[in-house]
Amino acid sequence: MLGDCFVDMEEQYDKIYRYCYFRLRSRQAAEDITQETFLRYFERYQCTTSEQPLRCLYTIARNLCVDEYRRDSREAAWAQPYPYPEEEKGEGDEQVLTGLLVRAAVASLEQDEQELLLLRYVNEVPIQSIAQFYGISRFAVYRRLAAVTKRFQAALRKEGFG
Repeated sequence: MLGDCFVDMEEQYDKIYRYCYFRLRSRQAAEDITQETFLRYFERYQCTTSEQPLRCLYTIARNLCVDEYRRDSREAAWAQPYPYPEEEKGEGDEQVLTGLLVRAAVASLEQDEQELLLLRYVNEVPIQSIAQFYGISRFAVYRRLAAVTKRFQAALRKEGFG
């Protein structure tokens, strides 16, 4: 069972990094916080269920990001636009335009709404784990996701997509 936990953690490493990068908007800080997250997890927690490690990992990562944010005396990172990686070379104009429209729609959402979409649809965190992470019921998560998805779709239509 412990071996399964390590495999799952290996799969989750990129997702935790992506979450930290989303919160901090700095590659170096995200790398450091991701490593610290896993170090703390392995020092303090045991692998008990498939859902428990996710909640623990995201909670540790969120707390470390908050600590990092508090230490940072520069301009608030939340006020800065979300930095997206450069486009792949050779991408068609249509793909670039689609990417820009999606990014504009995401940017129109509140920070907590963006985080919810990231957790569920990008990092594929199960609903139950998201509910535990936020301390709310699964049904509340479903309702929030439905509302955020509806706002995201409306923003996409406003941007001229779909």
